[in-house]
Amino acid sequence: MKLVRVSAGIITRNDQVFIALRKPDQHQGDLWEFPGGKCDQDESPESALVRELEEECGIAVRRCVLFKTVSHDYGDKLVELFFFQVDDFEGEPSGQEGQEVRWVSMSHLLSYDFPEANKVIVEALTA
Repeated sequence: MKLVRVSAGIITRNDQVFIALRKPDQHQGDLWEFPGGKCDQDESPESALVRELEEECGIAVRRCVLFKTVSHDYGDKLVELFFFQVDDFEGEPSGQEGQEVRWVSMSHLLSYDFPEANKVIVEALTA
């Protein structure tokens, strides 16, 4: 089974976090996620994060810190997710690829449905 490496940004401002809704035709579609995407071959997780957040959200990351690495077996694919805390960026995040996005307060994160591999991050942020 193929391993997919993914970088995701926990983009925060004050007590809010920026999340995006996965499109229905995507793996884990119609679930909310922390924006990001697949690492290219030989690309570092941090470089992938910077590239993906520029493409998906239209922001330039100024600072990111690795928050947690999560490995998960979805049955049809293995994923290794690198979650980065992003609290300094240029621009206003938006859905550059037509995806629904929103700022939500940390305390309301539990009311959104996330992919299984993201739940440990949601729990850590709301603890």
